[in-house]
Amino acid sequence: MRILLAEDDSVLADGLTRSLRQSGYVTDCVSNGQEADNALSAQDFDLLILDLDLPKMSGLDVLRRLRSRDSRIPVLILTAGDSVEQRVKALDLGADDYMAKPFALSELEARVRALTRRGAGGGPTIIKHGPLSFDQVGRIAYLHEHMLDLSARELGLLEVLLQRSGRLVSKDQLVDHLCEWGEEVSNNAIEVYVHRLRKKIETEGVRIATVRGLGYCLEKIAPGYVSTNQGVT
Repeated sequence: MRILLAEDDSVLADGLTRSLRQSGYVTDCVSNGQEADNALSAQDFDLLILDLDLPKMSGLDVLRRLRSRDSRIPVLILTAGDSVEQRVKALDLGADDYMAKPFALSELEARVRALTRRGAGGGPTIIKHGPLSFDQVGRIAYLHEHMLDLSARELGLLEVLLQRSGRLVSKDQLVDHLCEWGEEVSNNAIEVYVHRLRKKIETEGVRIATVRGLGYCLEKIAPGYVSTNQGVT
């Protein structure tokens, strides 16, 4: 899941960004409305957390322009004001939820989980593939009902592969979904993440197949399968 946070309060933005990243979300942050509008035009996100009082372009204008492009990305509004009129206007423009500052971090995280589920079409919160399952709310993976010990990057990788199980996922797509702006992540690094995840799941009925030069695909495997993947890829 990739989140764009548009917040000009640097202290609040830093705290929210760290919290969301610790929860396993790829999180990019901008500090003004023009940057938010540019990012939303150029990049796909699963959720927008939008402060209304942004410099250069107001949050309402960012929202208006977003919906004019027929984007259905869920939007959570943050506002320091108590104006009912402003909140109503934001909801009428297409916001999905709002929170007044100050707010409890636990409540914001719960609303983020609810909105990302809604943005996925209200589908099941648990993705399953053979003996493998992934709880998108708790961000926990299970193999044969036993919890897997995965890093945040491995969880993100597994989520992308599960969402596209049976389909090819290129290295460029993995970089786009797993890496935040400014991160220098090479194809070799992606291969390392795949290798680490593969070692944790491939002996138990699921494998990550490599299509050399193209990408990866999550597949079910028959009992008794022995992995022939000796290298990083």
